[in-house]
Amino acid sequence: MPKYAFPPELLEQSPEARLGYFKSFTIAHPLLREADAALKQAIQEPTGWSLIFVYGPTGVGKTTLRRRVEKHLKEAMMEALRQDPGMLPVVSLEAPAPDSHQFSWKDYYLRALVELEEPLIDRKLTHTAHTSFRGGSGRALSDPRVPGIELRLALESTLIHRRPKAFFIDEAQHLAKMRSGRKLQDQLDSIKSLASITNTVHVLFGTYELLPFRNLSAQLSRRSIDIHFPRYRAERSGDYTAFRSVVFTLQRHLPLPGESDLLPHVEYCYERSIGCVGLVKDWLTRALALAINQGADAVSFKMLQKTAWPLDQSERMAREAVDGESEMSEREETRDRLRQMLQLGATHSATATARTNAPVPHAGPRVGQRRPVRDLVGVGGQA
Repeated sequence: MPKYAFPPELLEQSPEARLGYFKSFTIAHPLLREADAALKQAIQEPTGWSLIFVYGPTGVGKTTLRRRVEKHLKEAMMEALRQDPGMLPVVSLEAPAPDSHQFSWKDYYLRALVELEEPLIDRKLTHTAHTSFRGGSGRALSDPRVPGIELRLALESTLIHRRPKAFFIDEAQHLAKMRSGRKLQDQLDSIKSLASITNTVHVLFGTYELLPFRNLSAQLSRRSIDIHFPRYRAERSGDYTAFRSVVFTLQRHLPLPGESDLLPHVEYCYERSIGCVGLVKDWLTRALALAINQGADAVSFKMLQKTAWPLDQSERMAREAVDGESEMSEREETRDRLRQMLQLGATHSATATARTNAPVPHAGPRVGQRRPVRDLVGVGGQA
């Protein structure tokens, strides 16, 4: 095994270069590979889904997953792009967090058009709309006075002409931020109609806050698919072994002169990262920066402690993850309700559970009731 898993010349470069290397380094660990394969399959599904939901706990690596699939789509469409330079393989947008507890569709459409770098936005708007312009950086900007409906039509037209394979929406849980007057289903209907009209599958990445979107209507359920990107679970031996392997690989790619030995502290790493690889990566990035600033040869346990998330933050992340996992799990009673609606009867496990929970017949006398015996009669107890 070579002494360094990273390019040795990094040790002679600036702290920024070393930090940049570690930030860009990714690990194709088992759960990431599973989610990657599932997402690629869903996008290429011949029947075609309008919506794909990808969710998991915060810091699990959803952004890394999105970038991997983006790269795959761009490489797979190289020949088509050479024949038609006007095509876009993929569009990626982060749903903005609302400032006033109300998701703004106008802001969303503006950001999407800017991301598409459409040079002729003004020609896709009606005559009453103001034309587009470019900012000081040269990026395409849209006039904020353009009504929302005009921006929507412009976005539809642009997607139809550019024909992207997928439209990625990161932090999609922000779509649920709205006032009580607007129904949650209306938000998803807007995305679904945009996907259907433009024939562009929309992939929504988010935390477990996306779960309420799953079963808003039968129509949405028929045209959507779920992909769960979970964390590593300590109670599963295979998961814990994989997490340990992730920590070992990351420590070998820390661009420091010495070797950082984190395996004796892998349980501590799991505790504060709740089993999420993305959280471990961010944590070690902070520890690496501290080690470089102090001129240390390796990341020590004290550095890990100094850069770890506080206990209350780790506890909150763990609570949100456990609650989301509980909601994701397919409970047997849900299946029983479905079977009863379809007149199929209860499942075998439900019947066994009912038998187990049924009251056991009482073999002895009830409380206060004598056993059936012959009483003695006569003087002196003679029969």
